[in-house]
Amino acid sequence: MKRNIQSPEGRLGILLPGMGAVATTFISGVLASVKKIGTPIGSLTQMGTIRLGKRTEERNPRIKDFVPLASIENIVFGGWDIYHDNAYEAAIKAGVIEKTLLDQLKDELCKIKPMPAVFSKEYVKRLSGTNVKSGRNKMELAEQLMEDIRKFKEENKCDRLVMVWCGSTEIYIEESEVHQSIKSFEEGLRINHPAIPPSMIYAYVAIKNGIPYANGAPNLSCDVPALIELSRVTNTPIMGKDFKTGQTLMKTIIAPGLKARAIGINGWFSSNILGNRDGEVLDDPGSFKTKEVSKLSVLDSILEPENNAELYKDIHHKVRINYYPPRGDNKESWDNIDIFGWLGYKMQIKINFLCRDSILAAPIVLDLALFMDLAKRAGMSGIQEWLSFYFKSPQAGEKLNPQHDLFKQLMKLENTLRHMQGEDLITHLGLEYYNADQNVF
Repeated sequence: MKRNIQSPEGRLGILLPGMGAVATTFISGVLASVKKIGTPIGSLTQMGTIRLGKRTEERNPRIKDFVPLASIENIVFGGWDIYHDNAYEAAIKAGVIEKTLLDQLKDELCKIKPMPAVFSKEYVKRLSGTNVKSGRNKMELAEQLMEDIRKFKEENKCDRLVMVWCGSTEIYIEESEVHQSIKSFEEGLRINHPAIPPSMIYAYVAIKNGIPYANGAPNLSCDVPALIELSRVTNTPIMGKDFKTGQTLMKTIIAPGLKARAIGINGWFSSNILGNRDGEVLDDPGSFKTKEVSKLSVLDSILEPENNAELYKDIHHKVRINYYPPRGDNKESWDNIDIFGWLGYKMQIKINFLCRDSILAAPIVLDLALFMDLAKRAGMSGIQEWLSFYFKSPQAGEKLNPQHDLFKQLMKLENTLRHMQGEDLITHLGLEYYNADQNVF
């Protein structure tokens, strides 16, 4: 049965806590695509196709033509940042996109000015800015964010909103008692509980107001019982954590292939250098631990050492991130993978990935915003596990192991879209092409 999905007509406001390199690269890319002076490469919602029915039917529409997504022509941008720079100034400082292109978008970018942010150096020690809110407690700060959202929606004549966290990685925080229920969480806001960082305040505000929320950093953010419960109460889609861009993207491509061929792994050493704001933030041990936990979880989930002890039980997995200012947003990663094959003979794989962090993240922000808006209009709420494809450390339901295998994640995403539109799910079994005359199916 085809799911009843509300029309995407009207304006969609995309709210971005954190308007640095990732956010301004995303905004600039969408504006350039609308003006036909750029192409949204890397975006499944804009460039991707989806197979429908049997292979012999040759039905492969663009995803944006298959499901009712909001048009990029009808998007309005807003957000918060600790710096006063408008989107053009912030994009120039980020140094990701060439100035010649930014200058063609200058009028639109200059109009996008960040609202004062909820921020505390207690949670991101390497940054400081003056465009910051103040209040008696965290609940008052949340109420100020709600007022920002109300004004933004009214002034920009938005019909719907989504929020995507593009801010920095906060210090490592573990789930605690304050996160267990809506009641305890809201009391925690009133008493300034230290286990509620700014990202969690943004998540609370979005979910409380029924605004779909996606978390692009490894912070807990919306991944606590209280906010998961609230998302069900307010019928709000949520998803996180941590955009899957550079090195981890490579891991989720390569590790499934090694496992599929039953090739053993002794060790996987990963090192990175980057010089953008993200690199500066991760130079702090507290923020690095949050990122490290996110990056380290990938291999165990894919390789399942508990089920494949001979091949993966004793992997030595190391991750290092080094702040190196000369690189700016151009991140470089090195992976050394010690593997073994037939009769235990040892081999190695070495990967040198020179990537542009924000260029890989920008299409993720667009896809998440459009898919989360789709989920909201389709009446879907709570954790949107079908969007695990975009995250390093994807949220999953209670007692469920998250899926990290990129190819299984893509199959889940595509089958969810087929399900929404009443199309047959595709298992890739394929026997019907060979056994049809035997009435197997």
